[in-house]
Amino acid sequence: MTADPDEGRHEHADGDRPSIFRDDRAAVRRRSLAKGVVTAGGVASALSLAAPLSALRDVDVLDPSYDGPVYEEEIYLVDADGERIAEDRLDHGEVLTVFPEPRPDIADAPTLLVRHSEDAYADETALEHTVSGYAAFSKVCTHMGCMVSEVNGARLVCPCHIGEFDPRDGAAVVGGPPPRPLPQLPITLSSDGYLIATGDFLGTVGVK
Repeated sequence: MTADPDEGRHEHADGDRPSIFRDDRAAVRRRSLAKGVVTAGGVASALSLAAPLSALRDVDVLDPSYDGPVYEEEIYLVDADGERIAEDRLDHGEVLTVFPEPRPDIADAPTLLVRHSEDAYADETALEHTVSGYAAFSKVCTHMGCMVSEVNGARLVCPCHIGEFDPRDGAAVVGGPPPRPLPQLPITLSSDGYLIATGDFLGTVGVK
């Protein structure tokens, strides 16, 4: 079914940042799983694309009781439709919400996959855990557990309190109240050309 081109967009009161992934969840325990590819060069240019930029898959309750690893070695990254992520899926400057293939509905599953030229990443990004310009970070904000669901230029933005993270610099906090960066997920390419994890997140997810 074709996604509505206007689905998933909303304006803040100041009108500055339309949402790229419609994600109004301030509560950690009830989240909509969002899928979207956006150009990090700016929201305005992203919204000018003719193709739909996002589609939503709503899940009433993500499993809050699961306390095992989110990712493990050789777990495939998948989009909201369960499709594995091929090496050519994103262009430089694009962002996609992905999930661990065997457990996409656990509370800490949403993950932001970004792609930039390899020379765009600063030292704070663990380059040994990136591949083909791809880096991955938890989507759960380290401030209050909201979803980091907007972009401002190349920055990733949490709409709850306008926390901003720079994925080119290890998802370092560059604005707002979050106390620490989004934890990075170590990734590589599988032998069949899809993105896989090589372990779990390198730091604590969310506000735990």
